[in-house]
Amino acid sequence: MKKALVTGGCGGIGEAVCRRLASDGYMVYVNYAHSREKAEKLAEEIHGQALGFDISDLSDVKKVFKAIGRLDLLVNNAGISEIDLFTSISPDRADKILNINLKGAMNCARTALPCMINAKSGNIINISSMWGQCGASCEVDYSASKAGLIGFTKALAKEVAPSGIRVNCVSPGFIMTEMNKHFSQEDLELIREDIPIGCFGKPSHIADAVAFLASDQAEYITGQILAVNGGMVI
Repeated sequence: MKKALVTGGCGGIGEAVCRRLASDGYMVYVNYAHSREKAEKLAEEIHGQALGFDISDLSDVKKVFKAIGRLDLLVNNAGISEIDLFTSISPDRADKILNINLKGAMNCARTALPCMINAKSGNIINISSMWGQCGASCEVDYSASKAGLIGFTKALAKEVAPSGIRVNCVSPGFIMTEMNKHFSQEDLELIREDIPIGCFGKPSHIADAVAFLASDQAEYITGQILAVNGGMVI
């Protein structure tokens, strides 16, 4: 059975990805930072395993990955955000955003790659954001971290392709998850009007994109950014 690890695996998008990969036959490791009970419940339902560790701590990542062994698929999904003026975000908070969203993904990929390279096989999928493509006012640090993931995807894909490893990125648009619960109904309607397809995305839309990129149907695709945003950013 193929093995996949999904960081931030019990959030809105993460849970959908975990469930889809499990239905596709993967043994799924559900990473969590704080939501232990939720992660364990999900892992039990999909016959996976919940793993609590801090992806921004390389030593922590190495301990967990050593216990797992070789992964067939790594999905770097974990991320945090904060809406405020760039000049109002504290240095500590800015560091946390970058350390989780970008450095965390790099830590996981750096640790997973030696076994993948040795096996001449593997798949890494990074979850960015449309704001990583075009930038968002009052989400500057978040946008920068997600833009970094896009550059990371493209560069790493070139480096590891000769070793039989594919690296791609999914760039979600406005997906209805807990992360967006702070928006008022009026704000949501204004946002919806900016989406050409006329509706918000669902976590399952991102899970479908991940499943495609992880499949043999995408065997000739690497270094690409798959935007799933209803036409909001083109």
